[in-house]
Amino acid sequence: MQQDPQQKEIARRRQFSVRLNLFFFATFVLFSILIVRLAILQFVEGPTLKAAQDKISTKDVRIPPIRGNIYDSTGETIAYSTSTQSLYFQIEPGFKNDEAEQFARRLKEVFDKYGDPEKAMTVEEIIENMDLTFRRNTISVPRRIKSGLTNEEIAYFAENRDQFKGIDIVEESIRHYDKDTVAVQLIGYLKKFKGAKDLSFYKNMDNVTDPRLKYLDDEQVGFDGLEYMYQEQLRGKNGLKTYPVNAAGRIIGPVQITNPEQGNDLYLTINKQVQLRTEQAIMDQLKELQSTPNGRGANARTGYAVAMEVKTGKVIAMASMPDYDPNVWEGGSILTEDWNRLQRFMENGTIREVYQPVEDYGKHPSSLVPLGSTIKPLTVLIGLNEKLFTTDTYYNDDGVFYYGKEGIHRRSIRNARGAVYGMMDPARAIEKSSNPFMAEMVGNALYMKYKGDEGVKVWDSYMKQFGLGVSTESGLHNELKGIIEYFNEAKSASVQSALVQASFGQQGRYTTLQLAQYAATLASRGKRMKPQFVNEIRDANGNLVQGFEPVVLNTIDFPDSYWEEIEQGMRRVKVTGFEGFPYPFLRKTGTSEQSVAGKIVDNAVFIAAAPADDPVLAVAVVVPEGGFGGQGAAPIVRKIFEAYDDEIGFYGKPKNPTKPAGASKSGSTTKAAGADTAESAE
Repeated sequence: MQQDPQQKEIARRRQFSVRLNLFFFATFVLFSILIVRLAILQFVEGPTLKAAQDKISTKDVRIPPIRGNIYDSTGETIAYSTSTQSLYFQIEPGFKNDEAEQFARRLKEVFDKYGDPEKAMTVEEIIENMDLTFRRNTISVPRRIKSGLTNEEIAYFAENRDQFKGIDIVEESIRHYDKDTVAVQLIGYLKKFKGAKDLSFYKNMDNVTDPRLKYLDDEQVGFDGLEYMYQEQLRGKNGLKTYPVNAAGRIIGPVQITNPEQGNDLYLTINKQVQLRTEQAIMDQLKELQSTPNGRGANARTGYAVAMEVKTGKVIAMASMPDYDPNVWEGGSILTEDWNRLQRFMENGTIREVYQPVEDYGKHPSSLVPLGSTIKPLTVLIGLNEKLFTTDTYYNDDGVFYYGKEGIHRRSIRNARGAVYGMMDPARAIEKSSNPFMAEMVGNALYMKYKGDEGVKVWDSYMKQFGLGVSTESGLHNELKGIIEYFNEAKSASVQSALVQASFGQQGRYTTLQLAQYAATLASRGKRMKPQFVNEIRDANGNLVQGFEPVVLNTIDFPDSYWEEIEQGMRRVKVTGFEGFPYPFLRKTGTSEQSVAGKIVDNAVFIAAAPADDPVLAVAVVVPEGGFGGQGAAPIVRKIFEAYDDEIGFYGKPKNPTKPAGASKSGSTTKAAGADTAESAE
């Protein structure tokens, strides 16, 4: 039976109504979910998503910081940086060397037309900077052609870049050093960061995430000396160029610039004028020694000096000569020929073992020589403190002391030039530099007092208290602690031999800075001071960031009578070059014998402190192969004392200050009055 059409239509409409209601309900639910989700996105997840969006849509380009400056104690600039625009050249595939001259001539035309006339370049200089033979860099490294571009040069190259393939304009910081070459090994130099990552300070710098602190591969960083030691203070912070970019990495808006933050400035303890006169004094003395026919110092080629204030530890001068012009490192790299020529002069011989030029390698002593008779004031102090004798004890110096078993092991210790000094107390033993006194009364007496190798340990303990065989705590990179030899001598020969030889300065080799610290410790009656190279650190606006106070590393407590005894002897030591010197001063000469390349050489060593009544400045000088210390090294110390008195003053007032001057180190030799009238006592 067929359904009534009317009822059928009613059923169909009901079904449609239900479906329509379900549709609207589903639509309502979907829109409700969408609205809730949008609310969550906006109010709950919005800040997080916005930060993610900003991170994705911006690009940071780091701008190298401007490095802080380095000044001497009077404010004279020693090292400074300038922010500049430089033209770099990248050797591209297909570039032929025979195209270089034409390319260089086109660059020269632009430089001549738009550049600074004072920075004009020749075609040859441009080609050299292109480094087509890879003397400085590999093929992939851009070469700096010219620094200090003018705005006109920058505009021209920007508009005509397609005509000069491989060029790029880079904003960078350039390091400049005083042309007078002031304490260059102490100051140090810069290398590119990618070539300095083996140094401990830089090993983890690639892991830094802060874009203002992260290093750039081509950024120049401190590689030695104070440039390295104070890298963190000198560097500053990167600037940033922040670009808004789309998902394709294209810039879609204006750049935001965060300027670089300039590093802090160092104000050193080094006095430029005293430093330059110290350097000149060494070079003059070397010339004098070399020009003396058949002289004991005819082979002297290098000299080292450190001047340190007794009460503060401030290093006023530190010279390792000959030196070099550190501007050869401009740009963070060096020419191969410059490296081959200068590498022996780049190391700081006052804190490390440095040899003469390559062609003479192994044929001459290094900068680390035995301290010779300069040990004798300490030897006497040890003897007094160990109760081996008293200040009133007399010893008959007959010119020789024998030790060891009769026969093949018998050895003799004699005075220089076979001298015989007769009866002497400890002070006279220092004055005359008596080897037999030191050997018998201290070295051999210690051997007799202690069992086994205990005497060597006792000796070593005294050495370290005075800074010999331990770090000076200067903080300089790769500073040596010296080379101790008496322990090896005790094992390979005998304890007796080790102590006897050590007593007059033949069983240890130490740096010039160690000798200066040792001399200052003697002069201060037992206060070993930390060497200081920086007076203060200031920011770019001149605000004080950090000051430095004297640091006493350790003290040695001996009776005043012991100190008075050695001072009495040190006042009377005969020495060349001090005739007419206006102040009493403490000193000790040293002539250290050393076997080098099958021959025995004499190294000149000298320590001194002035004025004797209240010592202000201690100085140590080492001249390898310089002969007697009283003749080969002492005249240098006289000139350092005079320079200090002129520029700073032993009593706090400069005696004859000079204006900053760029005196050449190759000037004429000057000889102190009466330099050939006195005789060394060693």
